[in-house]
Amino acid sequence: MTTRQTFSPRDDDIDLRAILGTLLDHKWLISAITLFFFVASVLYAVLATPIYQASAVVQVEKTTPSLPGLDDVVQTLGISTSQAVTEIALLTSRTVVGQAISNLKLDVESEPEHFPVVGGYIARHFTPASPGMVAPPLGGLSRYDWGGAQLDIFQLDVPKDLLDQPLHLVAGENGAYVLSNDDNEVLLTGWVGESATANGITMQVKTLRANPGTAFDVVKHAQLPLISKVQGKLVATEQGKDSGIIELDYRSADPVLATQLLEQISSLYVRQNVDRNSAEAASSLKFVKEQLPKVRLELEQATQAMNTFQTRAHSVDISMQTKALLDQIVAIDASLGQLHMQMSDMQHHFTPEHPAYKALAQQIGDMEGQKAALQKQVGKLPDTQQQMLRLARDVQVSNQTYTNLLNQAQQLNIARAGTVGNVRVIDHAATDTSQPVWPRGVLLVLGGTIFGGLLAVGLVFLRQLLNRGVEDPAAIERLGLPVYVSIPRSELQRANALRIVGHRRAASKQSLLALSAPADMATEALRSLRTSLHFARLEAKNNLLLISSSRPGVGKSFVAANLAAVSAEAGQRVLLIDADMRKGTLHRVVGGKAEQGLSELISGQADLPQVLRSVDGVNKLFFIPRGKIPPNPSELLMHARFTSMLESLKPRFDLIIIDTPPILAVTDAAVIGHYVGTSLLVVQFGVNQPREVALAKQRFEQNGVAIKGAIFNLVEKRSAGHYAYAYYAYASAKS
Repeated sequence: MTTRQTFSPRDDDIDLRAILGTLLDHKWLISAITLFFFVASVLYAVLATPIYQASAVVQVEKTTPSLPGLDDVVQTLGISTSQAVTEIALLTSRTVVGQAISNLKLDVESEPEHFPVVGGYIARHFTPASPGMVAPPLGGLSRYDWGGAQLDIFQLDVPKDLLDQPLHLVAGENGAYVLSNDDNEVLLTGWVGESATANGITMQVKTLRANPGTAFDVVKHAQLPLISKVQGKLVATEQGKDSGIIELDYRSADPVLATQLLEQISSLYVRQNVDRNSAEAASSLKFVKEQLPKVRLELEQATQAMNTFQTRAHSVDISMQTKALLDQIVAIDASLGQLHMQMSDMQHHFTPEHPAYKALAQQIGDMEGQKAALQKQVGKLPDTQQQMLRLARDVQVSNQTYTNLLNQAQQLNIARAGTVGNVRVIDHAATDTSQPVWPRGVLLVLGGTIFGGLLAVGLVFLRQLLNRGVEDPAAIERLGLPVYVSIPRSELQRANALRIVGHRRAASKQSLLALSAPADMATEALRSLRTSLHFARLEAKNNLLLISSSRPGVGKSFVAANLAAVSAEAGQRVLLIDADMRKGTLHRVVGGKAEQGLSELISGQADLPQVLRSVDGVNKLFFIPRGKIPPNPSELLMHARFTSMLESLKPRFDLIIIDTPPILAVTDAAVIGHYVGTSLLVVQFGVNQPREVALAKQRFEQNGVAIKGAIFNLVEKRSAGHYAYAYYAYASAKS
């Protein structure tokens, strides 16, 4: 005995065949969206305003503080002075960028108005026959610039409330112009070359070249927002770590403006750096010049004291031993004097905790120690020699210090006059006008097309995810409803439906698919349903067939009318009743009007012969329309007249098909279901959700009505699968 195991795919498994099928089913939608993005990308690449990039390169050399003697200290300590980050901040600072904006007058922006979409493209590709020529207006649209228009504003001062507000300048005859606001209020009138003032606005136009009537958009920008905007577009990057090479990039639709702006920024930055270094040299020179008179006075006093002592002591020289001590002491005192001056200047640049400051203090301490040791040796000399040594030392120290200060003052004076700074421009600003950085035609079109394709695929899957309508009859059967038939979607049926909508306000013509297209696959499916119902009704309690649905718009009336037609063609005597007395539309399918129907029959306003109609073109098919819409349809259906009517009709017909309202909308279908022998539920492919179908079945069962099965309507061909039941048009060949 063997056991057969069956495996079913898990819900979380990826079905590649289903995914591919979904894409193939929506291939035309995906192709249409992708084509749209392709065309849009091509148009944008052609019509978009090109953006150009200007670039410049500057070099920042590594420097250390320029104080005399301090370089050695810093180098000894190994202090790194990479300045790229600091220099980039200075390069893009408000001081530099703001001055560049002021020099170029970028706070005043003017641009001619172009015809929407294509106007800018036409204006850019206009080639003047002579310099200064303006393109004539196309189609008499003189408001727009078609090429060659130019507006150069020398001065524009506006009140604060008009800063960053759009203004409009319209060119007139012979250099006249009118300036207005967005509300078309005239603010100022003037002529080219003349200063005009009105309403707090002062304006002077330098150049105006345009056709009379051409409009320009003019904006006076506030300083800080404009600087921030330019800083946001200005890119400064160091090329390589600690290389000191900084590249500047700026993008603009005007390549000349981009080049001028970068040239201004780089030049101002170099000038600022030179001024900063020159100021440092000037500060040191000022300090040295302040010390010179003091040291000179000390030298004169020391010389006078030495001469007086020599005269009084009748001594003109000192011994060799004293001479050696004197030279050492003088050298140490000169060094100490130099170090003390460096210390005084360093106090303006560093705190006592700085390593360079500490190193200099350590050197001064070492020198003081050496000097103290020499002072002990001097104390062992005779008094006369000691006095002579002290005076000679003062003279030599003062003289050497004074000489050093003179030399240093001369050096600083030269440095101040010839300062070049530690930055220089390597590559001046330039823009490649032959190749804009945006839009990049091929990349843009390729990227836009790929994005469109991905977006289309995403929309298809999102639509598939959100619309979880039934697409497999097996899903209906799992709910306990056998599927009697799957009716394929018919284009003729769709055309009939559109025609019915078009005749909504007039008497409808007949639109039975079973008559107009007997070989259509949908008609063949209805014949299969007729056969299935023939055997199913053998066990039914009567010949009444109810057709309902869970919601409107799923083809319930189409199924009922055409099923009645194919059944009548088979020789059965069939009655079709429109029991949807609220929104019934069966009369639009079989022809005729809705008046004088079921509502009048039940209410006693008409007799059966008055409401019973024959259907043109179909023998043995009769029809009772819904009649006028009553205020209480459910109560009418529960009336005894409705029951007696059905009982009287049963023996007169082989099949009675009753079209009812949707069960989830109203309770009419449940009321009628108690009288019929067979009840069927119409489910539309891809529309009705399984939960909705189950709820409709449950609603019938709660009211004691058993649903015999389901009709799967408007089934579409799917690439991932196939029709639940395949039908093919089979017609006799014409001879």
